[in-house]
Amino acid sequence: MLLLGEQDFAATGHDSFDANGLVMVTLRQATRRQFFEAVQLNPRDPVATPIVAQMDELFAVDAEARHKALSIAARHVRRHERAKPLLDDIRSKIEAARCVALPSSALSKACQYALTLWRKLTRFLEYPELELSNNLAENSMRPVALGRKNWIHIGSPQAGPKVAAILSVVESCRRLKLSVRDYLAAVLPGLADLPIKRLPSLTPSTWASPDPKELHISGLPS
Repeated sequence: MLLLGEQDFAATGHDSFDANGLVMVTLRQATRRQFFEAVQLNPRDPVATPIVAQMDELFAVDAEARHKALSIAARHVRRHERAKPLLDDIRSKIEAARCVALPSSALSKACQYALTLWRKLTRFLEYPELELSNNLAENSMRPVALGRKNWIHIGSPQAGPKVAAILSVVESCRRLKLSVRDYLAAVLPGLADLPIKRLPSLTPSTWASPDPKELHISGLPS
């Protein structure tokens, strides 16, 4: 399963899943930015300001989880306990704001943006591994963006997704403080002979598990 950002699914035009079964998600930071810009135009806006404040509370839930070094499973539970009620309230406020906002105003556009993409905005409640912000991913891609002219030799549009997948694995290893060389040297040999159902057991996050049986392909359950 590959989880894409809003620019990816906007380009595909699909609602939830594409032909390859890729799950489409939207970033909450982009939605917050829309309402924040409405507040900047009117700092005393009694409608948009509370929405931004509650969105900040939403990010605070994940920030607290990071501070306490919660596991993904524990963060998933906390999100449902604290983030889901916030989301319900935020949606109610956005729906009410849409009714009173001028059609061409920044607030109206922010409401339309959020409600149109709401299903994808709440994907993180279904997939606990998702982050509310993709700042980490964007920062990881910065070297690629800076050297974009040097990547022209990739050759074809079909190569782009493959390079993106490789970079995702490399950056995941770096984030988990895994040796990219050691990880690839252990996982790649014999990978083509493994059944697809065993591939999730070979992701960098699983590889970083302290469980000894997950540290070698030969020890993984079939």
